[in-house]
This record gives sequence, C-alpha cells and structure tokens, in this order.
Amino acid sequence: MIHRNDKPDARPEIPPLGVSILTVSQATTATFTDLYFTLTFLFFIQIGSKRVICPTNGEVIGEAGDVMIFPPGSVVTMENRPILNESYRAAGVCFTHDLVETVFADQPPRTAAPGIQVLRASSLRPADILALLQETLGNDSLPPAIRQHRLLEPLIWLRQHGVHLGQRAEEAPWGKVRRLIETDLAHPWRLVEVARHFAMSEASFRRWLARSGPGFAQILLHTRLEKGLTLLQTTEAPISGIALECGFKTPSHFSDSFRKRFGIAPKMIRSADK
Repeated sequence: MIHRNDKPDARPEIPPLGVSILTVSQATTATFTDLYFTLTFLFFIQIGSKRVICPTNGEVIGEAGDVMIFPPGSVVTMENRPILNESYRAAGVCFTHDLVETVFADQPPRTAAPGIQVLRASSLRPADILALLQETLGNDSLPPAIRQHRLLEPLIWLRQHGVHLGQRAEEAPWGKVRRLIETDLAHPWRLVEVARHFAMSEASFRRWLARSGPGFAQILLHTRLEKGLTLLQTTEAPISGIALECGFKTPSHFSDSFRKRFGIAPKMIRSADK
C-alpha cells in the first residue's frame, strides 16, 4: 500500500513521531475479505468510494471527501471502487497506540467494539485535517514539541465529532502471531519456531490459536498476502519483488495465492487492462 513519508492497508513503518501517511491507489474494483488492521487507521477518500462490511455495524460506505476510521483490531471486508477513467485514490494515515491513547484513554468503556466510523465531507472538512498532517510531517523545521502537539490535533478533532477509539480490547492470539510474522515476512516461519517464541509446546500453541479461529498456516498466508496487497496499492515495486519481500518463493506462487484469496490478479490492482 509507498510514496514514502509512509508505508501500508493495513502495515506501515511508523516513524518516531507515531504517525505514518501513505498514498493508496487501485485501478480495478475488487473486494478484499478478512483484512486485519493492527493500528488505528484513517482513510481520507479522494477519488472513488470505499465500501466496508464489519461485524459491528454492517455496511458502511465512504465517498470522496469523507474520512473512514478503522479502530485497532478491526477485521473487515473492504471494496475500493474507482470511477470511470480514474483509479480509486485515498490517503491512509495510521497512528500508534500510544498516540491514540494520549487523546482517547479516558473515554468510558463501551459494551461493544465501535466498528468502522465515518465522518462526512458534506458536514465537515476532513481534507483540512489531512492537509495539517501532511504539512506537519513535511516540515522538519518545526520544534519537536510543537510538531508532536500538532499531530494530536486530528485525534482531538475526531473525538470532538463523536469518534470512539479508547479502551483497546486484549489482542486475540492470532493477532499476536500476525505481529510476529510482520517483523520479517520473508523469513521461513515454522509452527515450532513460533510456538517456541510464545514459550509453548506445539500442541499448546495449536490449542491457543484454536480459541480465536484460524490456524497457523492460514495466518501466515493471509499476513503475507495482505502485505502484498498493501505494496501493490502504495508502491511501484515490481510484482516479482513484492512476492519475494512477502515470503513467496516465486512470483507465480504469489499471483496464484493472491487470485485465489481475492479473486483478482495482482497486476489488476494497478491497471484495469486485462
């Protein structure tokens, strides 16, 4: 998902300031199931629209000018929709947990996860908030304390308009495994090695994972494919390079796995030409 000030739709490299911005583009409409967001993520939609289905609040649609807010731990089905003769385009912004909790930690706990939230361009001006972030991150002459304070302003703005991001739920076992895999996607991860990392036997590790759903092989594959999707959307890196970076032995293995999961060839993320 890089036009580097930035890095992922899901896993950017977070700079010391705790905020990362990326440019997301997609040439062809496609639906991506069970995408996982480790961090708080905002999508400022610029061209096209985004349709999201989440377990908490069902279908949510964002249009050009809107900002959609994804709390950490969100698992969603997402569809990016280009318009005629133009690719879908959005700016994605993610915040570290520490930065979010600076503003939201005192919010009262909710009985259910907040789900995906959207603030509309028709009543607000999300683009102004994006511009503030971009200017702040791009201005190296700002004193660090002022820079950090300005990066909190968008989170304060979200809170003032009813967004809820406080009280993080405990991360599921499979989420913890994903975070480990994300540290080095090209590494040939094996179940026994990961079990050892969590100080468990293989049998205990399998039972631990089974409590939250997917098994190790599926977690590994999905983590790699979602990173591949991110890189396709946000960089111009060749597909062959993306395949290797994400831990696939060959580009054809990556392409076949990507098509099987998402129903679209990797190259069509960047070009509508078949």
